[in-house]
Amino acid sequence: MKKKIGISYTEANFQNYEQWFTAQDLGDDLEIIILSFIKNNTEDISKCEGFVLTGGIDVQPSLYGGDMEYAYRPTAFLPERDQFEKLIYEYAKSHRLPVLGICRGLQYINILEGGKVFEDIGELSNGIHKRATVDKEHRITIVPDTLLHSITEVDRGIVNSAHHQAIRPDMLGDNIMISAYSDTDGIIEGIEYKDKTNKAFMLAVQWHPERMKRKEESPFSRNIKSAFINAVRTHKYADL
Repeated sequence: MKKKIGISYTEANFQNYEQWFTAQDLGDDLEIIILSFIKNNTEDISKCEGFVLTGGIDVQPSLYGGDMEYAYRPTAFLPERDQFEKLIYEYAKSHRLPVLGICRGLQYINILEGGKVFEDIGELSNGIHKRATVDKEHRITIVPDTLLHSITEVDRGIVNSAHHQAIRPDMLGDNIMISAYSDTDGIIEGIEYKDKTNKAFMLAVQWHPERMKRKEESPFSRNIKSAFINAVRTHKYADL
């Protein structure tokens, strides 16, 4: 039986996530399953052995004690998505299953671990990170001796951006550490577990590896995808 990777459905460019995992990546032993808050197919969560939490609309501010009114606030939130992805993350964590968070996924993991985000990063940073007609691009630094550094095997590089929120560095979630940051304004670009003892693979990035330019060559896409897939392939259920 093939192992399943569950990708959380997003209203924003979902096809990019699904297409990122090619037939060659999946081979004969892996397959993708779409976990959709619209269908509310919670029964499929337990069929998966790895999860991707995708980008998309802002998380409800009430979940982290944030202000309800702010710049670039969406006209409506998606509380059903927030609840659905909370179930995914809690299942993954309790069963020690690999998780990869992307953009909103990074922010929501921090929130679910008790942290907070900036409702809006401000006009200066929005000029660096917020998408216009195409993704922004900027340089990041990888923190030494982190999982992300061991995966990418580089100290710095260029990534893409399309966001107006970010993790607050003074409000990191429980057992969360920073693994990358933007050179220009210090925006947090990567997180992972600080204490990885008895923990599954968890890596989250603020950029979009699934749609970045030259993703087939970039260590910020290719290496991250390979590491996540390897974590799913080699995962064995722990005695819980």
